[in-house]
Amino acid sequence: MVIALFATPDSVAAGSAGPDGPDCSRTYTLALHDHGLLYSAATDTGIDKDFADELIRRSGCKVNVSLMSRARIWQLIESGALDFSLSGITNPERDKFAAFAWYFSNKYYLLVRKDAGITRLADVNRNEHFQLGVIRSFRYSANANRMVDQLSAANRVSQAGGLEPLYDALLLNRIQGMIMEPFDYPVVEEKRIREVTSVISFEDPSVPHGLIMSRKALPPAEQEKWRALVNAMLADGTVLRIFQKYFSAELAAAMVEFQSKP
Repeated sequence: MVIALFATPDSVAAGSAGPDGPDCSRTYTLALHDHGLLYSAATDTGIDKDFADELIRRSGCKVNVSLMSRARIWQLIESGALDFSLSGITNPERDKFAAFAWYFSNKYYLLVRKDAGITRLADVNRNEHFQLGVIRSFRYSANANRMVDQLSAANRVSQAGGLEPLYDALLLNRIQGMIMEPFDYPVVEEKRIREVTSVISFEDPSVPHGLIMSRKALPPAEQEKWRALVNAMLADGTVLRIFQKYFSAELAAAMVEFQSKP
């Protein structure tokens, strides 16, 4: 489902970002996905919403923003029917049709039911009844992806369109674990979930996340112009200030002040 959320005001002049800015001769499209602190459709707030607002303002372009599932976003990015999305991670397959402008990185964790008897990652394979829940079309860090792939091959992975169905399934013991990241902290800290779960680190390096740009929709020169806007937001502290609205200063800095992916 696609829901129109907002667009830049018609009063913004095309090309107002200047000769070095993006080509504003057409209207662009950008999709958000509902995921914890990244974006909440219920409140129309989140890190990606704040980031999109500022990116659009700096570009001087008109951008229509919508809400989609992550699976749909990747499909449309690949086809060229969607220009942008946010907080995306890459892999060799995605690199073929998407370009990225990195603006933060984070680690992934395994959230498990305490009664599942899982105290370390190796316990997962030894428990043949362990069922993992994931969001459809999501990929994670190396060890997390390895677990997903191994359990998928054993028919031990349940997919959902978002986080809420996974939390429900976890509480009902239909799944015994799910993969989480810092954007999920507020819900994980709720009493109903905190009392029955524990968190295990995948012990992977942080994974870069960024603006997703469709290679089919944007030529390389235009990708570089949008990447320059993102880099400027990092350099002047705008991205850090956005993250500090949602996380402690220490965690915000750790996520934003990362080494750029080569």
